[in-house]
Amino acid sequence: MTDLAHPAERVTTSPSTDGLQGSARTLAVIAVSLSVLLALLDYAIANVALPDIGRDLHASASSSIWVVNAYQLASLVSLLPLASLGSKVGFSRLCRVGIMVFMVSSLLCATATSLPMLAGARVLQGIGGACIMSVNIALLRFIYPHAEIGRGIALNGVVVAVGVALGPTAAAVILSVASWPWLFWVNLPLGALALIMAFKALPETPRSNQKSDTLGSFLCILGVGALVMGCDELSHHGNVALSVCLILIGLGAGVVLVRREAEAPQPILPVDLLAKPDFTVAFVTGFLGFVASNFYIISMPFTLHDELGLSAALTGLLITPWPIGIMCAAPVVRRVADSVSAGVLSSIGLSVTATGFLLLWLLPLQPSVFDIAWRTAVAGWGFGFFQPPNNRAMMVSVSHARAGGASGMVQVARQAGQAFGAMGVAAFFAQFAHEGARACLLAATCVAASAAALSASRLFMRG
Repeated sequence: MTDLAHPAERVTTSPSTDGLQGSARTLAVIAVSLSVLLALLDYAIANVALPDIGRDLHASASSSIWVVNAYQLASLVSLLPLASLGSKVGFSRLCRVGIMVFMVSSLLCATATSLPMLAGARVLQGIGGACIMSVNIALLRFIYPHAEIGRGIALNGVVVAVGVALGPTAAAVILSVASWPWLFWVNLPLGALALIMAFKALPETPRSNQKSDTLGSFLCILGVGALVMGCDELSHHGNVALSVCLILIGLGAGVVLVRREAEAPQPILPVDLLAKPDFTVAFVTGFLGFVASNFYIISMPFTLHDELGLSAALTGLLITPWPIGIMCAAPVVRRVADSVSAGVLSSIGLSVTATGFLLLWLLPLQPSVFDIAWRTAVAGWGFGFFQPPNNRAMMVSVSHARAGGASGMVQVARQAGQAFGAMGVAAFFAQFAHEGARACLLAATCVAASAAALSASRLFMRG
């Protein structure tokens, strides 16, 4: 395995990197899983309550969307700076800080009396979630031995799927008996449990002695934020001049940051990791996989509700086979993730996902519930089979000293893919009007198939 650590790099502590054993590993995995679940439940939990929030806070529907956008944008732009910070202060410490920030911001969300207050609290909540998500896979490298890291990443993938799937469901249950502030109050007991477990069970990890780079963090946030907002504005057919200006600002900030950090042992924007072909292919494959998944996840409810005339409750129910399929793939992929290459496993998974999307695109005009459910489950199973080996390939291709940067890039691939997938859906809806939802399913098929082909290229990289 190639060590990409810079020769000048040093750590202030040197705990064992051979993983934990027995009950220590079990408790540490529970701690990571609870923290990830906390962060992901709120990723989409507020979506269901947007009409109620807008009404209570006297905000328009378009303005209320910032309750969701503020969390997602804050999380995405802060991932890499926080992953870099985790390398300096320790991954476990940053995870604990993230949980505490998340709890405080949840309290602020629950007590907000205006939309700007709620959006600001959601920004803070997104930063807390990014503290957790930027280091969770890096922590797995210190919890599991190298030979079993694939098992840990597979389990983490299940937790991610459960967290994403439970968000809207939990929101629906809570809103049936309480008002929307309780969507945030419930984070306090879950956060307290996660925090106790994080202090009790998370292992200490090496800490770099590299100095903090405030300007570099600002450039990273500016670059990612401007690029995402510019592309989003363009996808909604907004102001073209503004879109181009934002994109140029984002690219310019990125170029300045890369040049500034050319000799840094642990750069905030770890483009040096992309010099390794294994890492680059896995990163782009992951990005494309999540672009495809968001083409499906965002557009499918419109197909079910608007085109097929299904109720909102049944629409939500028919999305459920997607995370169920992901969870069903976990026992299989856990057994083979550490012994079979990602070039084989991820290619199979993405091919199955593309097949599932294609079958959904080919649905008959009057499909039964079973017709929709089994096709969705097939696509979900493939997605669950693709993620863990691909994430493992990114993590094991770098040294333990670069685990923070690699973990941050895993999450960037996920969140950037989701963001650009959402932009693609908006662009397709604007371009194809009533046929937009079906066009998105075909796009999901094509993107997933392309990702499968890219993944398979790993089988030929070493000749």
